[in-house]
Amino acid sequence: MDTIRLGRTGLVVNKNGFGALPVQRVDTAAACALLRRAYESGINYFDTARAYTDSEEKLGLALADVRDKIILSTKTMSTTVEGFWQDLHTSLALLKTDHIDIYQFHNPDFCPRPDDGTGLYEAMLEAREKGMIRFIGFTNHRLALAEEAVRSGLYDTLQFPFSYLAGEKEEALVRLCAEKDVGFICMKALAGGLITDAKAAYAYLAQFPVAPIWGIQRESELDDFLACQNDAPALTGERLAFIESERTALAGEFCRGCGYCEPCPAGIEIHTCARMSLLLRRSPTAGHLTEKGQAMMQRIEGCTGCGRCKAKCPYGLDTPNLLRRNYEDYKTFLK
Repeated sequence: MDTIRLGRTGLVVNKNGFGALPVQRVDTAAACALLRRAYESGINYFDTARAYTDSEEKLGLALADVRDKIILSTKTMSTTVEGFWQDLHTSLALLKTDHIDIYQFHNPDFCPRPDDGTGLYEAMLEAREKGMIRFIGFTNHRLALAEEAVRSGLYDTLQFPFSYLAGEKEEALVRLCAEKDVGFICMKALAGGLITDAKAAYAYLAQFPVAPIWGIQRESELDDFLACQNDAPALTGERLAFIESERTALAGEFCRGCGYCEPCPAGIEIHTCARMSLLLRRSPTAGHLTEKGQAMMQRIEGCTGCGRCKAKCPYGLDTPNLLRRNYEDYKTFLK
């Protein structure tokens, strides 16, 4: 089983971390069964967040009795000290644990530092001194902020999007983390579902000192990564050619499905609607063309152009325009 040391934390995790955002989309029994099977199959690292509705609760229900055998990370989006402590206490209670292994600032629009006036980093230090957390992490989708956090020396881990669609700048960030002994936790390893070949994704990331956390909500998805864990796929010439073709197909402006632009005042499910053209070409179309799917896409007509989504997109996308283009393309599939 492939493992990776998470930088100066000294924590050793396997290359099949469990990203627990998607388990909020399935019922409790199914989520707990999935989480338990992952653990019993050798997965030892589970990542969640306070913002992922009932994900923490499901993790606590499924894995509390094996807490000493797993590594847990979660996140706070709070921008106040009061909110920080409220989030931390809630996470501890729901996860049924007395400590978090890696507690992370969740995609902030600045890099918290001591004496910056917010008190957030000081709260992290206090939580660590009290034994409530072990290590301090930073997650982001903005390259400049990620680099700042790594160079600051204040963070033990960085969680950042990285997949075979990444470019030289992202690869340089991985190298920087290795140089600074900061653990690199790799999110969006499947680019929000746009990458559909698990073996190619796994083989590509195996080249780098990163710890992927795969977003899993179905048994079939877990099976794919367990198969890679038990028989690591090689990065063959054929796979490299496939990856290059994928990079060409997905070059340019596309939505990664991170969801930070939401909620939309007009009720548009942006993270799905803005990727619809790609989804229609990379997965069976029937599921997207149902009455429910059509109603979802039709909400784009109600876009007021307020610009909130565009302002909040960490990738700088012109989201309203991207939505309109996807809707026009979608309608061609209905003819």
